Amino acid sequence: MADPPQILVIDDDAELCELLAELLGQEGYAVESARDAITGLARAQEKPFTLVVLDVMLPGLNGFEVLTRLRQTSRVPVLMLTARGEDVDRIVGLEMGADDYLPKPFNPRELVARVRALHRRAAPPAGAGAADAQQALSVDDLEVFPAARRVRVRGEEVKLTTAEYDLLEVLVRQAGTVVSREELARRVLGRRLAAYDRGIDMHVSNLRRKLGPGPGGGERIKTVRNAGYILARERA
Repeated sequence: MADPPQILVIDDDAELCELLAELLGQEGYAVESARDAITGLARAQEKPFTLVVLDVMLPGLNGFEVLTRLRQTSRVPVLMLTARGEDVDRIVGLEMGADDYLPKPFNPRELVARVRALHRRAAPPAGAGAADAQQALSVDDLEVFPAARRVRVRGEEVKLTTAEYDLLEVLVRQAGTVVSREELARRVLGRRLAAYDRGIDMHVSNLRRKLGPGPGGGERIKTVRNAGYILARERA
């Protein structure tokens, strides 16, 4: 029998940690909790967790500092917990490499649903083998390997978070076609796009920065006003 997926919750709220351990345990996850940033960061760096739930407000280092250090060595999916109404926290978290966020206070069932969605998207396709890992989707100098969930630009590997990869794969598969923000939210975040939700926009911004311009120097991912985003093709 395979080991259960491992979830790390980094939050100083003991009651919340216990509740999430119970709820996620019912879903088949093994949950470990850390009540402070230093301990949580150390555990996240020592053990290959399936997913990390990270609170912004922590004693010692804050969640942003933990995320910055974690992203230096790991692409583990990260769901950040932010204060309700603190839009800047959500934007900063996404800029630093969080995959999704959930404002506090929240319905614990909503968090479980977010964890399930992130875990499902991060898992490699069933039955994917070594040969599949070499099958690339190509647009100009950009190559995406769905089975391995890896990306190369001009032959150089680009490290993306789970959400960034998922968004890019959707755009690559529909290259030259406008994809709405609503469709991207559904397919990348596993949820409907809420009012004033900047999640997709921030992931696109991160992708632009990491991928760089297209072969001709133009913008690789273009914004189509009031419509969505399009991955441009510069070569026929």
